Amino acid sequence: MSTSKADLDKLVIIGDRLLIKPRSESDRTASGLFLPPGIKEKEQVQSGYVIKVGPGYPIPVPTEDSEPWKEKEPIKYIPLQAQPGDLAIFLQKGAYEVFYQDQKYFIVPQNSVLMLERDEGLFD
Repeated sequence: MSTSKADLDKLVIIGDRLLIKPRSESDRTASGLFLPPGIKEKEQVQSGYVIKVGPGYPIPVPTEDSEPWKEKEPIKYIPLQAQPGDLAIFLQKGAYEVFYQDQKYFIVPQNSVLMLERDEGLFD
């Protein structure tokens, strides 16, 4: 069963986190040896494609309790560098593994991302 875009649109990523689908890795080494299941998942550095991005880092709003009649400003955010479609290289230690509709994903804070590879025409 594959997760559709409509199903993923239901998910809301919070704060400075990214939803990453792990890249399918080969079960062989460069020399042709087969690796046992789970060995790639235990590596410290993982890679995957950014599916969704949180709004970013919230900027604190100054509170003026002396004027309660004023309307409250909406929360503003500093956006993240990652964009959907980027290939992210991230630290496994900071990631949370989740399963959504039988698909494996990682929720990764931006500070665990080491590098992004962006191909503008990759998903066109």
